[in-house]
Amino acid sequence: MGLSMLSLNRLAYSQDYKQVHADMIVVDGHNDVIYASIFQGKDIGQRLNSGATDIPRLKEGGVDVQVFAVWSDDAKWKAGAFAHANAQIDALEKMITTNAAEIALAKSTADIEAILKIGKIAAVIGVEGGNMIEGSIDNLVQLHGRGAKYLTLTWNYNVPWASCAAMESKKMDSKAKGLTDHGKAIIRKMNQLGMLVDLSHGGEQTFYDVLAVSNKPILVSHSNAHRLCPHFRNLKDEQLEALKKNGGVIGVNFYSGFLDPDYEKRLKKIYKKQFGKNADTTQSTWSMYEQLSKEAKYEADAPLSKLLDHIDYLVGKVGIDHIAVGSDFDGIESAPQGLNDVSKFPLLTKALLKRGYNKADIAKIMGLNFLRILKENEE
Repeated sequence: MGLSMLSLNRLAYSQDYKQVHADMIVVDGHNDVIYASIFQGKDIGQRLNSGATDIPRLKEGGVDVQVFAVWSDDAKWKAGAFAHANAQIDALEKMITTNAAEIALAKSTADIEAILKIGKIAAVIGVEGGNMIEGSIDNLVQLHGRGAKYLTLTWNYNVPWASCAAMESKKMDSKAKGLTDHGKAIIRKMNQLGMLVDLSHGGEQTFYDVLAVSNKPILVSHSNAHRLCPHFRNLKDEQLEALKKNGGVIGVNFYSGFLDPDYEKRLKKIYKKQFGKNADTTQSTWSMYEQLSKEAKYEADAPLSKLLDHIDYLVGKVGIDHIAVGSDFDGIESAPQGLNDVSKFPLLTKALLKRGYNKADIAKIMGLNFLRILKENEE
């Protein structure tokens, strides 16, 4: 018995989205696999049974350019953070050398083009947290020399020269918010180096202070729309309007907690359902989520439609030329249903096609917009 017309249409559609995805340059602008796996001694050249990222799954997901975040917990690394950043870059370089047939380090957009031409994954470095330069412009220059293409100015704590969103969202002296004069000098130096200023995690005042100083388009590597999910890590409408005027780009974050305002409440309910009504829900969302069964985790994850809603909203606010992808894989415990590791990127292309986005627009979101501002910062 032959395939029905409906089955044939579904088969054609399935092949079509896979081909559309394969034909694009796919860039993920933020992934924490260095700290989560590589720095812990795991070989991501092999398929891992843990985490969201390894080279086999990057290839399955059609990821052409992966930004590897160099991260340190500000609270733990009050001293020695610069050395810690360099140690992570050492670990990344060792991994690349071990897997040289599959991946190569890119220090420029020209490098990216050359690496993609020979069929390898281009590895790009992003430093997540200004604490790692320890206030030193010389340290900034050294990290850039090692390949760092962006610096996320803060993580979840203030640095002496810039305030972060987590702290600004609490009671904080308004005079202490934003960039100091030294912070402004750091931004000017980044512009001069051709290094992207990343304002994910940055406080609102820091955000506007940077836009007043920077003469290059800025990046918000892994954040979403505050209007849809009012978390301090997401951008408010006024910030989105300023971002558009600057020519910058926002990379959508896959974290359920930044996509769906009901995520934490739902997670606690599911946790109690699995472990009993007296289960401890004061622990971190990460800790609760990791204890759940596979089925319960899926139930807790944000629906994929929530990610698409954020993309729709951001496109409406800033336009198709200003949206990218910054998954935050291996830095988050929960991603949208079905999009739980780097091998699943083609499903985002499929979902965007279903939402009515054309191939050219999807190609911009999935990679071209990120590459554009990378190049504009280098010029």
